[in-house]
Amino acid sequence: MNDLKNELNSDEIDSNSSPQADVSQVVLQLTEVEGEEQAEVFSEILIDAEPGTIALLLESLPLDERYERWQQVDVEERVDVLNLMRADPRLGILKKMPDEELDLLFSQLSPEDLIEWSDSLPDNITDRALAQMGERQRKHFELYDQYTENEIGRYADHQMLALNPTSTVAQGQRFFRRIDLDCNDHLFLVDNNDKYLGTVRRYDVFRTADTSTSLQSLKWDDSRVISADSSLIEAAEAIEHSRELELPVVDEEGTLIGRMTLRTATALVREHYEAQLMATAGMDEHDDLFAPIVVGAKRRAVWLGINLLTAFLASATIGMFENVLSQVVALAVLMPIVASMGGIAGSQSLTLMIRGMAMGQITAGNVMSLMKNELGIGALNGTLWAIVIGIIAGWWFDDNVMGIVIACAILINMAVAAIAGVMVPMILQRFNQDAALSGSVILTTVTDVVGFFTFLGLASILYL
Repeated sequence: MNDLKNELNSDEIDSNSSPQADVSQVVLQLTEVEGEEQAEVFSEILIDAEPGTIALLLESLPLDERYERWQQVDVEERVDVLNLMRADPRLGILKKMPDEELDLLFSQLSPEDLIEWSDSLPDNITDRALAQMGERQRKHFELYDQYTENEIGRYADHQMLALNPTSTVAQGQRFFRRIDLDCNDHLFLVDNNDKYLGTVRRYDVFRTADTSTSLQSLKWDDSRVISADSSLIEAAEAIEHSRELELPVVDEEGTLIGRMTLRTATALVREHYEAQLMATAGMDEHDDLFAPIVVGAKRRAVWLGINLLTAFLASATIGMFENVLSQVVALAVLMPIVASMGGIAGSQSLTLMIRGMAMGQITAGNVMSLMKNELGIGALNGTLWAIVIGIIAGWWFDDNVMGIVIACAILINMAVAAIAGVMVPMILQRFNQDAALSGSVILTTVTDVVGFFTFLGLASILYL
């Protein structure tokens, strides 16, 4: 969620050209020069650059150069720039700032900003920021902070139009004209205790000729609400299915605490899938491009260790068939084909499952039907490619038995891979584990072990 504002402000870069290309060109300008010359180039860039562009540029620089250039950023723009940075680069800058500069920065910070920052800040820095806020701001922070990082109540947009139902159409029109908000198509009705009472559409407010009419009479019967404890993805799906630009977010007592916009929902979905992509490699989407070597190594070491254990398991399976490998060298040449075909087939099923689970389409009622379907696909593709590879292998080594062995191994491995692709994420979900993070490792282990065992086992039976 720390990258949400970065997503929302991605259009700050020239919409007529590729954002990546623009940043790359400017980064090239910066990295081709050093010292005072680099500072002069960056000063020229700052004249016209938006906060989102500055954030991307700073993230693209090595740590020592990043902080030097950060000191050139105008004090009044620093909060906006940090809001648009990923968590790790932001924290790195905050840790280097002198106390007096840090306090000045925090005095300009809103509770909403601090909520997003606090997800990745140490407690001592969060406490320091709270100390620079007024009592009212601290209460707002506590209100948002009661929700977890996966609940929309923590990140709901708190800038919205809300009026008492006894207010008139004239007051509603005045609100819409004076307050310019993103994705603002509704006006929310609340009582004196901020309890949500209903929604009035902009269209109805401006089409009503009698401006003395109360807003209560224009209340929209089909309005929907999002519970503050809904997950981020559930909230994003709710607004997507509603076809509205914004929906109210209410707590368990019915109090209006904010709104969810279509723009925010789009950013949430993007970030969710980016997180899944990074998770497949055991990494976090907030990781710094130029993270310190020791920090980066520690983060990746655990994943490499897990992968090593699975590799040893596959190697141990191969070691069980040393006799046949020593006598039929061609088996060693063909083993990667068996493992690769099973791995790809399993990954296709796994990807389909993870997508379906993320969208709430997979349940206990349809998982068996899905497994039968995937097994059918795996068997059909397995038969096709088993015949093709069997013929090629038999011709290559002038050995029909070799062709039969690899054909049978591929057919079995692709069928097992299809089943594993469905079952592995379901099992991981039952144990509250992220299928995107560990599913591919487990699946690869299954297809490698089954593939090698079947291939070498059949070879042992037929050759020894």
